[in-house]
Amino acid sequence: MNDAHLREALARMPADYRPRTHHFDADGQPKYVNRLVLEASPYLLQHAHNPVDWRPWGAEAFAEARTRDVPVFLSVGYSTCHWCHVMERESFEDEEIASFLNAHFVPIKVDREERPDVDAVFMEFVQVTTGHGGWPMSVFLRPDGTPLYGGTYFPARDGDRGGHPGFLTLLRVVADRWRDPRFASQGARAMQAVREQARLVPGTEVAGVETLRQAAGVFRQQFDAEWGGFGNAPKFPRPAVLDFLLREWKRTGDDELLGIVETTLTRMACGGLYDHVGGGFARYSTDRHWLVPHFEKMLYDNGQLAVTYLEAFQATGEAFYARVAEDVLGWMDREMSHPDGGFYSATDADSEGEEGRFFVWTPAEIDAALGADDAAWVKDVFGVTERGNFEGRNVLFLERPMSDAERGRWAGLRPVLHVARERREHPGLDDKVLVSWNALAISAFARAALVLDRPGYAARAAKAADFVLREMSRDGRLYRAWRRGLPRHPGVLEDYTGLAAALLDLLEATGDARWLDAAIDLQHTVDARFADAEAGGYFRTADDAEALAFREKPDYDGAEPSGNALAALTLLRLAEITDGIGHRRRAEDTLRALDPLLRRAPHAVPKLLCALQWLHAEVRQVVLVTPGDDAAAARPLLDVVRGRYLPFAVLLAGPADGRLARLAPAFADRGARGGAATAFVCVGTRCDLPTEDPAALARLLGG
Repeated sequence: MNDAHLREALARMPADYRPRTHHFDADGQPKYVNRLVLEASPYLLQHAHNPVDWRPWGAEAFAEARTRDVPVFLSVGYSTCHWCHVMERESFEDEEIASFLNAHFVPIKVDREERPDVDAVFMEFVQVTTGHGGWPMSVFLRPDGTPLYGGTYFPARDGDRGGHPGFLTLLRVVADRWRDPRFASQGARAMQAVREQARLVPGTEVAGVETLRQAAGVFRQQFDAEWGGFGNAPKFPRPAVLDFLLREWKRTGDDELLGIVETTLTRMACGGLYDHVGGGFARYSTDRHWLVPHFEKMLYDNGQLAVTYLEAFQATGEAFYARVAEDVLGWMDREMSHPDGGFYSATDADSEGEEGRFFVWTPAEIDAALGADDAAWVKDVFGVTERGNFEGRNVLFLERPMSDAERGRWAGLRPVLHVARERREHPGLDDKVLVSWNALAISAFARAALVLDRPGYAARAAKAADFVLREMSRDGRLYRAWRRGLPRHPGVLEDYTGLAAALLDLLEATGDARWLDAAIDLQHTVDARFADAEAGGYFRTADDAEALAFREKPDYDGAEPSGNALAALTLLRLAEITDGIGHRRRAEDTLRALDPLLRRAPHAVPKLLCALQWLHAEVRQVVLVTPGDDAAAARPLLDVVRGRYLPFAVLLAGPADGRLARLAPAFADRGARGGAATAFVCVGTRCDLPTEDPAALARLLGG
């Protein structure tokens, strides 16, 4: 870019913008600027002043590669990715490497969180060709977009990190060999295998309950009975697995499954994975004991975990789980909230050039913040020592949940440590708003409003939902990402299905029919634009989206639930609320389409297993009919519902002649008897006698 473009681009930057580079000219201006400076993504902007002449993903970059007759280097990552930062410092800020890369390639940067469709296609290629995946993802492509070779992180030069080949060496090899038909054909064959793998042969039937029993058995085998969680290090929270096991406990009465969930939730909340000072969970633990986390905090993890802890509270009555959920929600509301209502995406692991520096403590730092007795107590309770447990410093860690007395003392000391920590340099904030991640946060606040009887949580959920529907929707279609007033990129499947699920949670929390209206509209778009009419299930991208190497049908429930799992669950809930036979049929088609994976690798699809559980459960309709608009009249009945773990139920509350009643046939021919709020409980076509008595409703709903 020329000087005029540079000045124009920098003039558009916000006042607090600081180029992330160590290359400056004599006037203090960044020495390099590339096309990423015109992007909105914080991740792309992190690379806008690299000496690498990055382009954003798009037809223009590939056209340039064809014109110059050079390959493309595609780098995919995200703003809070530690090893993405490492590769940037080592390679993309290195002028020798950048010069060679610019001369012999067209470099493209992609934010995987903005473009999960692009990320998924090439991650499949990397996993097929290397046996593993991760970020940063590095892929070399022919000018026509066919992959040549791929991997993840590469050290800058040979020998920099053990025996791994250096990135500069790899660049030279690819630049020299990319036209060789033998070299190019390897990538082409691998990509063809990926395409064939993507065309999964659908199943012929919907799995039965035996698949649920087998899946529970797999997780039993993987369970770490001492420390909770599954497998060894690194250890991820995987809330969808816990959700499945909690539901399977409810379905079967198998207390061992409840024990797995309780052990895991307790260990995670006591461990260093949890931020005991500021609230919220880190991305994952680097060890078996949940001690040393990878310190970035993601909105999607915390939204899901808040719901899992709330459900554990309902299932067990243990207030500890409710406190954790509220603490997570407090962090989200305090530190992850845009003033207009949306939720930000993530906070970084790094600050002051070190991973975790913001979060860890020395004994001297605790001594400086607190009085001698209090400091000694904190160090004893959280295991703080001079030696430390992480690079000479301490991640705060509890061996067990605090007693009531300890919790009372900590409540007075925690704010003091929080204030002291706030004086440190903060990790970076990824302040873009993503629909699917916001949907998980909306669900968390809505569910908490219902479970904990906190109307303020419902208001916060509604504010975020209104933001997404107002700022990130045009003509009935969603945009995936938003930042500083600019919506970007067409929404993908999990945006639509996740938001529809969140709006149904808001419906149950508030009784406001507008959320049902909006959820139905979103599902209509999903059915019209994303459905695989032949094989069942849904594609990640709409039928009018950018054509990539293949049209992926997401199934894996990893850090986030897959769009197909969310679709199946939302369809099943809508079927109960609207008596929609078509909704149930499409849910069954989705489960049938993915049945081979359900049977072969149930551990990979725990959220889809939750949909299968719903399909085989006796699902309750709980309808609370109020006298007119007097919602308060239903409170005694609603208190009965909120105090119970009812994973296979829909809750509808409102007057018999209200807007919700016109959308939900369950209100038909039902009224508030004798002017009192009345509960109607049905399972399928069987209904119990209506009651205005909370005790009678409690008996109908059971434990």
